[in-house]
Amino acid sequence: MMLQSSLSRCVLRTTRSTILNNTSTTYHRSISSAKLTISPIPTDSPQNHMPQNKQDLQFGKVFSSHMLQIPYKENSGGWQSPEIVPYHDLKISPAASSLHYGLQCFEGMKAYKSVNDSNDIRLFRPQLNMKRLSNSMDRLCMPGSDFNPEELIDCIAKLVRLDQDWIPTEEGYSLYIRPTVISTHPYLGVAAPNEILLYVITCPVGPYYTSGFAPVRLTADTPYVRAWPGGTGAAKVGGNYAGCMKPQKHANKKGYSQILWLFGEEGEITEVGAMNVFFFLEKEDGSKGRELVTPPLTRGDI
Repeated sequence: MMLQSSLSRCVLRTTRSTILNNTSTTYHRSISSAKLTISPIPTDSPQNHMPQNKQDLQFGKVFSSHMLQIPYKENSGGWQSPEIVPYHDLKISPAASSLHYGLQCFEGMKAYKSVNDSNDIRLFRPQLNMKRLSNSMDRLCMPGSDFNPEELIDCIAKLVRLDQDWIPTEEGYSLYIRPTVISTHPYLGVAAPNEILLYVITCPVGPYYTSGFAPVRLTADTPYVRAWPGGTGAAKVGGNYAGCMKPQKHANKKGYSQILWLFGEEGEITEVGAMNVFFFLEKEDGSKGRELVTPPLTRGDI
């Protein structure tokens, strides 16, 4: 009961914040958490237990028991009833436009257990992930991008509650949450989709890199560009990452973990591919002062 209360408080806090920021918004065909159904797997199923050896928790390789799925079908009135079901492979048409034209976007969130109370589970700023997911969907011309964020947060909270035993308690560990939206539009031809699938999977994770929590090495020595004005850099779409695979592989061969991406003739810093970046600088005016320099805090970084 304490777990439910804790997550409910989290949802209420984010709901209150979101409503204040969207007082003029009218939601149509929105996701409804009241229609959510849950089909849990048997408690004695091998799929219902997290590996005991934390060394097995490599990022994105071990998944929890259940997933959330919410189809959108324009010809059936928009968003369909949400479902929490056992984790499973997807079945979509080989003509689905997500497979041909990159109509796919996602988010990355985390749930943590309090160090003082393992029944107290927290989501970190989920309303901002919902806002960015909505913006990404809109950038890809996906229908349903005006979903009510509080309703989706509530569905995700119920998924986390159900798989609460998959949340590691060790320092530096968490339950990673991956909301994803793909086009299931089953036809070829470059067009905005009228069918999509929003689904959420979760996985217990530790350090992102095999080196653990040790500092990582970055390089800015690459001829490639990740994002540019007018592109999709501000949206979290799969295509942004696909073009980074080759330069990332080159960087890894040279002993670097990630690329510090630059843009323009003056080599302006834009981002690091898999993480946020900031700089702690010593001032050059002789004052021996220091300055913390971050990306613009209004551009959507979470």
